[in-house]
Amino acid sequence: MTKRWSPKKASKTGANAPRSAPTKPASKRRKALAKKVAATSRPSRELASARDLTALVERVMEIIEQAQTRVVRAVNSAMVLAYWHIGREIVEFVQQGSARAEYGEQVVEALSDHLLARLGRGYSVTNLRYFRLFYLQYRERLPEIHHEAPDESSAKDAAKKRHEARDELDIQGFSSHLSWTHYRTLTKLDDPVARAFYEIEAARENWSVPHLERQIHTQLHLRLLKSRDKEGVMELARRGQTVERPIDLMKSPVVLDFLSLPDRSVLRESDLETAILSKLSQFLLELGKGFAFVARQKRLAFEDEHFFVDLVFYNVILKCYLLVDLKLGKLTHQDVGQMDSYVRLFDAQGCTPGDGPTIGLILCAEKNETIARYSILHEHQQLFAAKYVTYLPSEEELQRELERDRHVAEAMIETPHAEKARPTKRSTRSKRAKK
Repeated sequence: MTKRWSPKKASKTGANAPRSAPTKPASKRRKALAKKVAATSRPSRELASARDLTALVERVMEIIEQAQTRVVRAVNSAMVLAYWHIGREIVEFVQQGSARAEYGEQVVEALSDHLLARLGRGYSVTNLRYFRLFYLQYRERLPEIHHEAPDESSAKDAAKKRHEARDELDIQGFSSHLSWTHYRTLTKLDDPVARAFYEIEAARENWSVPHLERQIHTQLHLRLLKSRDKEGVMELARRGQTVERPIDLMKSPVVLDFLSLPDRSVLRESDLETAILSKLSQFLLELGKGFAFVARQKRLAFEDEHFFVDLVFYNVILKCYLLVDLKLGKLTHQDVGQMDSYVRLFDAQGCTPGDGPTIGLILCAEKNETIARYSILHEHQQLFAAKYVTYLPSEEELQRELERDRHVAEAMIETPHAEKARPTKRSTRSKRAKK
């Protein structure tokens, strides 16, 4: 008689038998390890969401970057003051000795040898000469660093004080926004008025050293002088370029040396426009403060006719649009009349509530002074014509243009008086003839 297998016995026997720990496959072990790592790195319930954590990281990074910027500025400011004091020490030491120029050079060379031996590089003869020149150019300054006003009221008070000091430059100390390299560049300017202007603009607009050098090389100061009287010249040195009216933005000539236009006899206006758009950031810097690009070939409609403006910009300071018309040749009456129509149409079709009157600028290769004198450009507050050049003009060229523009301006002032006086003389003569 055969015995049958009993499941209960088998289970009982299996229960009493010693068991070995079950082994998991390698893939399951890896998954378990990954879950454990994720659990340790997972934020607790008290932590904010991932988006809030990212915002926290950004705020902390901003604090660190601001602190680093302040440290760099503090170091730069300390070096500026140190170099000013070194320059003063050299000048005063040399003045106590021989008056010969050779003696001054010997002092600089001997000082350089000692400093290089004890401190290493950074105190070459060339650098010590810069320190001496820096002190000579800024010897009237107080050896201190001035910082930006903490609030708007303080800034307004400081601006008012600068505005009231009309007979002398009242810049005290040195700017915390300018490094030694900025001031070394400024020391090369002999004209104290121009030097003060570039210093104010570089600090206010946060110019880099290359941009400061470009503005000096392109004679920005002289180009802005062409639209200002004698009082405006000194205002540039006291306050820098302040934009309160459209004419404050105008400069002549507009230097477009960065366009690298091809040397060919036939150059179209579209080529000039394309070149400007390809270097738009540089053109905006040359155009002036507060400009933003809006459109090219902006269409304006009048009844069944359509007109196209070459370039349209918006100035965030004056809160108005600027229309630019590019001309390869000489300025004509038709160009002026056309721009006048563009401005009127754009005021009607393109402006929104809150925008100021539109400005029209004709950029031409050659400016016609006769047209500028006898057309609507004369005494017009919103229409302007400026010459552009594709090369870097010399200071002598700009000075000649400045003198020529002054003569034209004086003639414009004298002409209305002469025209008013003529009818009076004729009427007097006619009365005498009647008598």
